[in-house]
Amino acid sequence: MAKFKGNDGHLNSSTLVNRRDLLRATAAFGAAVSVGGTAIAQPAIARTAVTQPDTAPPAGGDILIRGGHVLSMDPDIGDLAVGDVHISNGAIVAVGEGLDAPGAIVMDASDMIVLPGFVDTHSHLWNAFLRGSIRGDDPVRGYFPTTNRAAPLTTPDDAHASVRFGVLEALLSGTTCINNFSHNTRSLKHAEAEIEAARSLGIRSRFSHGPGGRDGTLDFASVEEVISNWGDADPLVTLGVNLRLPAADILQSGGDAETFVAEVRFARERGLPVSLHYGNSAHGLVDLMERHDLLGPDILMIHTQGFTLEERELMVSRDVQFSMSPAIEIPYSTVRNGYIQFAELEDLGASLGLSIDASSAVATADFFTVMRALQWSHKQRGDIDRMSLEPRRIVEIATLGGAAALGMGDRIGSLTAGKRADIQLVRKTDINMAPVLDPYFSLVYSGQPANVDTVIVDGHVLVSGGQPVMVDTADVVATASEAALRLHDELEAIIAKG
Repeated sequence: MAKFKGNDGHLNSSTLVNRRDLLRATAAFGAAVSVGGTAIAQPAIARTAVTQPDTAPPAGGDILIRGGHVLSMDPDIGDLAVGDVHISNGAIVAVGEGLDAPGAIVMDASDMIVLPGFVDTHSHLWNAFLRGSIRGDDPVRGYFPTTNRAAPLTTPDDAHASVRFGVLEALLSGTTCINNFSHNTRSLKHAEAEIEAARSLGIRSRFSHGPGGRDGTLDFASVEEVISNWGDADPLVTLGVNLRLPAADILQSGGDAETFVAEVRFARERGLPVSLHYGNSAHGLVDLMERHDLLGPDILMIHTQGFTLEERELMVSRDVQFSMSPAIEIPYSTVRNGYIQFAELEDLGASLGLSIDASSAVATADFFTVMRALQWSHKQRGDIDRMSLEPRRIVEIATLGGAAALGMGDRIGSLTAGKRADIQLVRKTDINMAPVLDPYFSLVYSGQPANVDTVIVDGHVLVSGGQPVMVDTADVVATASEAALRLHDELEAIIAKG
């Protein structure tokens, strides 16, 4: 694990910070929030009130990450085989070699790859806890039938447990920012339960408020209340919306889809970015949005499959953002209009990010597998004059690309002075990684969540030695499992009734 040293730079028994020290330093258990009328015990993030040992990085204090293999993702800095990153008050102060940071706690990152945290541009956290009930493509117990049955049964308490479960798994995979595409926002209590759950683990997040189920419409009053309560409440929380697309017959007939148009305009007037699923019935969507002047950089188009050349060119010219979910899209390629159009969008200079989609379905929250899946998808293309896809580009899409797609490229995504300190450290000496000659190649072809040693969000250490320091994993798993098992029994009863 990464080790902290005292101000003299030497590691000794009095200055080594182990997991227990960090747990005591950063976690405050027993806090409660009211979710669905029930007080739920959860870890509180008391960033200014926690008393930390002298040897631990104080909340908002100085940390010097020393001697790591730094992949800055900043073209002006480049990569440093042996480099340092200085953090102060949650921000990156400097990146370079042999940095001097008097008074900073030194984190020994030798034998580590130091890079920005992954940015997950689209994840359905409300159903993360349902993975035990989902059976691949089974027509009765597959992802869509299971989540459709479970959606109206999911309480705010369930949503809270599921989001904590999904976020913790994401953090342990090196993810430091996540777009929570909540398409089961059945009430204000559901929305606030999901926001509180993400906050309780300290991850940077966008809460994309959706309809109350896949067939619903956006509850404007609930969105307004969320803006009022959370718009400026926490710098780690931003807000957005996700919308149900117009019905296929409306799109294909050239209809105007007044509800959808009104929802996009409602969001835009309030400065809320919009996340959209482009699915197998969405032909005509791009034309509809262009006719109503709805295409723009605040639109995140998810699933880059099935677009025509004209649609791609139009969206890129309007600076639309794109999210690819290759670990999901490869197995569902026949449902979603075929191959992932990475090559075509890359050739146009599109803004591209990566995402998990649903960790309860065919993938976990393993972002390394997502990166590999993009490589696999690209390599299997035989219908194009395939461009080269180097591992460095994949890591860039997973970090800086995702940050840009979420409109956060000025704050996160690269190790650049002035940006917030969202950083991961990955061990080079683990058996599946060693020997590391090209760190990008090793991350994409060999990396696993188990190799993630340290995760820092906004300057706060959330994972150390591969273990969370804000929460007890066993508690998160037990709470989510209890809710999931109860819901599983309800789902099976529904199936039995036919």
